Order: sequence, then structure tokens, then C-alpha cells
Amino acid sequence: MILFKKAADIYDYLLRAKKQGYSVDFVPTMGALHQGHISLLQTAKKTGSVLVCSIFVNPTQFNDHKDFENYPSTLEKDIDKLEAAGCDILFLPAVTEMYPGGTKNTEPYDLGYLETVLEGKYRPGHFQGVCQVVHRLLNIIPADQLFLGQKDYQQCMVLKKMTELTNLKTAITICPTLRDPDGLAMSSRNVRLTDADRKKAVGIYITLSYLKKNLKPGNLSSLKETAVQNLTAQGFKVDYVELANASNLNLLHDWDGKTAIVALTAAFLQEVRLIDNMLLS
Repeated sequence: MILFKKAADIYDYLLRAKKQGYSVDFVPTMGALHQGHISLLQTAKKTGSVLVCSIFVNPTQFNDHKDFENYPSTLEKDIDKLEAAGCDILFLPAVTEMYPGGTKNTEPYDLGYLETVLEGKYRPGHFQGVCQVVHRLLNIIPADQLFLGQKDYQQCMVLKKMTELTNLKTAITICPTLRDPDGLAMSSRNVRLTDADRKKAVGIYITLSYLKKNLKPGNLSSLKETAVQNLTAQGFKVDYVELANASNLNLLHDWDGKTAIVALTAAFLQEVRLIDNMLLS
């Protein structure tokens, strides 16, 4: 595995590879890698392309500076995992490399409705930061395919929107959420949970499963209220439990029994915020 820290160096290297007929697959991460990340790499590896991974904790997508400071870092272990997974290239830039003009006064993206609900509502500015960093990464890494995990359902939709707005030709491949045996979605934030809270955390998966089992055509208010009550009773501080159109994230108050629907939730255990989702139909 080759490690690059400078944008110009990795760009020149990949441009030469593409001129030789190689395609480029890319998995962006913020480190603290787990099997969910590795599954993205394994899926990308099947294409036989040059496989690139980045590790960069992006400051512009954190609306809570404490969350940024507490984001876990396990770089040496991450590098071992990437090498074992067959990653060809690791991009490990500094903040000054990604934002040479600073992190202020960056150009906004017209994300429309997607930025007003769910994570957009509860984390103002978050998706602007996500788009800033991924747009910059894709200008440095000329990827043919970008691999993302379904756990960040709304983020996947936002990044598709960003590639359309910026006319990027990178195709986006969304891979299934990987879960621990008890159902908890794998996340870098899970390492911050105490042993007691880790046991409680599976309540999110249980609640999503409850929504799936009890979904019926008609009004959805009672179903959502019960889900919130269930999580609250287990010690969660709930930001939201919502049911939405799976194709555009329009929030649903009634269901016709036909529209593809996704359940999405975000909730805190102590200071750790967990998100998850599940396709219900």
C-alpha cells in the first residue's frame, strides 16, 4: 500500500494510472475503521481497479466542536486493516492540505429539501461540510466509483445531489449496513460507548425492527410515538424517529401501503449520538 499526504502527488499518480487504462475506486473515511468500512473496500476490490482509501477527520462537518475533538483516532490499527484488506493507496492529508484557504467562507451547495430534515435539521451546516470535503477529495482523487455505506442514508442522498450539482462523473455505489451479531449498526462512535451503554445501544435496532414489524397502511403517528417512547424508556435522548419516502426522504404521516418507506432515527446515549435506518418495505 502506498501512502500519500500531498494532494498534488496522489493526483499525479492516479492520473498516470488512468492513462494506462486503470479505473479508480474510492472509499472516503474519517478513520477509526471497523468491519463496515472494510466491507466497502472488499466490495470495491472486486472490480479490479486501483483501490484508494482516505482518512481525514473533516472539521467543517462537525457542528459540535467537542464531538470533533472526541472523534476516535486509531491510525496505526487503521493502516494494518487497510493493508490486510488489499487497499492500494491511502490518502492521509492534513487540514491545511484539504483547506489551503482555510475552513471559513467556503462556497455553499444548494441541497434544497434534503438539508432541512433529519440530520440537516438537527446538525445545521453538517451536510455543507460533508459536501465540501467530498467534493475536494473527488477533485484530488479522480474516482470512477465512490463507495458509501447505507447507514448514512441521508448522507448518501446528499452526496448524489452534490455530484449532480457539480457535474462530477463519479458513480456512487451504496453498500448495505453491516451490523454486530445483536443488530447494532457498526460505527466508529461505538468505541466511545461504555459497556453498559453498548448493551443498551441495541435498542435502536430493536426499535427499527419494531417499526418494520408493525408498519401498516394508514396514519403513522401512533407507530412513531411508540418508537420514541420505547427508546426514551431505555435511556436514550431521542432527536428523531421518522418514517420517510425511501426515494426522496419526504416525511410520511400516512402510508398508502405501496410507497417504498425507510425508518430513520438518531438518539444519544450519554454524549454519544447514534444514527441508524432500516428499509421497511
